[in-house]
Amino acid sequence: MAIADHGSHRSHHSDGKLWRLCPFWQSGTASSSSSSTQNLQTSSQHSQLNGGVGSNSRSSSNSVSFVARSLLPVRRRLRLDPAHSVYFPYEPGKQVRSAVRIKNSSKSHVAFKFQTTAPKSCYMRPPGGILAPGESIVATIFKFVEHPENNEKPMEQKSTVKFKIMSLKVKKGTDYVPELFDEQKDQVTIERILHVVFLDPERPTPALEKLNRQLAEADAAIDSHKKPPVDTGPRVVGEGLVIDEWKERREKYLARQQVEAVDLCKM
Repeated sequence: MAIADHGSHRSHHSDGKLWRLCPFWQSGTASSSSSSTQNLQTSSQHSQLNGGVGSNSRSSSNSVSFVARSLLPVRRRLRLDPAHSVYFPYEPGKQVRSAVRIKNSSKSHVAFKFQTTAPKSCYMRPPGGILAPGESIVATIFKFVEHPENNEKPMEQKSTVKFKIMSLKVKKGTDYVPELFDEQKDQVTIERILHVVFLDPERPTPALEKLNRQLAEADAAIDSHKKPPVDTGPRVVGEGLVIDEWKERREKYLARQQVEAVDLCKM
């Protein structure tokens, strides 16, 4: 009994000591809080992992689609002549002209727009417009030719000026404004980037002859727009001419009346 009582006393004493040091509600709360914390951490890790995988998959798919689009051939809407260069006669210190024929080779209306890396020394006429299917226009490009440097020969001067021609599919009846290309950036196609090539104006070449023909065609088109349309209908007398003729007749009539009045007084 003594041993049993002693054992039970030790047991009660140890149980009370354990209860005071680690009561059940504290141990249970600690265990539950630690398990919940571990669960939250695990779930957050899983969500982060899943989100990372999703974002990586989306970014990878976007990169793949971008690469696929870049590998596809560009579907051009315009046909340019010349197709790769802009030819200018080399005349230092003067403003010279070049010409590029632009033709709409698509089945829809297309807006085009010029851009240049040297807007202060170069400009285009027209700078943009809209072409119907199959319609073409000869655009004129103006450029000021700088004098060569001391270590350069006249015809060996290299120009860093470039011209970019962009296109945009539009609906029939759309009015051209440059803001079209800003509003629909995703639909804009860069048709060509043209480099400057100088020609000797004193040396006849096929490129120079072609340039002169295109410039003459562009000038003729401008002159045709400036001339008033020929009037083939019946001639209509202007309002001013009618009023002037009526005044003249009235003055003659009043003069006759005065003469008749004088004659009447003499009688």
